[in-house]
Amino acid sequence: MTTDNDAWDEESLIQAAQRGNLDAFNELILHYQSRVYNLAYHIMHDPAAADDATQEAFISAYRAIKRFRGGSFRAWLLRIVTNACYDELRRRKRRPKVSWEEFGDLEEEANPHLVDSGPKPEDSVQQQELRDLLERTIAQLPDHQRTTLVLVDRMGLSYEEAAEAMGVALGTVKSRLARARNEMQALLQKEPELLPTRYRL
Repeated sequence: MTTDNDAWDEESLIQAAQRGNLDAFNELILHYQSRVYNLAYHIMHDPAAADDATQEAFISAYRAIKRFRGGSFRAWLLRIVTNACYDELRRRKRRPKVSWEEFGDLEEEANPHLVDSGPKPEDSVQQQELRDLLERTIAQLPDHQRTTLVLVDRMGLSYEEAAEAMGVALGTVKSRLARARNEMQALLQKEPELLPTRYRL
């Protein structure tokens, strides 16, 4: 799988995909699939829904790639999945919610996207608790703030790319990010015992 550090010609792959080369399109998808899924998961908070949104985004991207006119392909792809997630969230608001229990036990083994390939020492309970706290806190943010925070602070997009991915003005990204960071800090201070000393007020 191609990584960010590998030398690859994205522009040529895009051009080939626009000519109907499925292998080129699949290479682009392999390069971005984890980021697309991670964004979908942070928006949906549901592995199955994130998988569905990811697949829908890739199908939509394949259908629309001939209309791609340059700029950040990553931001273009993330905008597609963001729209797919928001469409699904709107649909959910119009129908009864499904209980988490109906999904059964959600474990990492059930979804390869969630598997942490890093080291997991048995004595890292505190680190895991901190990670859980961060995830719970991010989940409490309003949808648009959460998406902005994930795009910029977790996925490393520039403000300009995040604005393109969300289809909003640059100033909107900056204001949403500022509000999200302030809200995160306020929420985290409610459980200071789990925070490293340097993060406590």
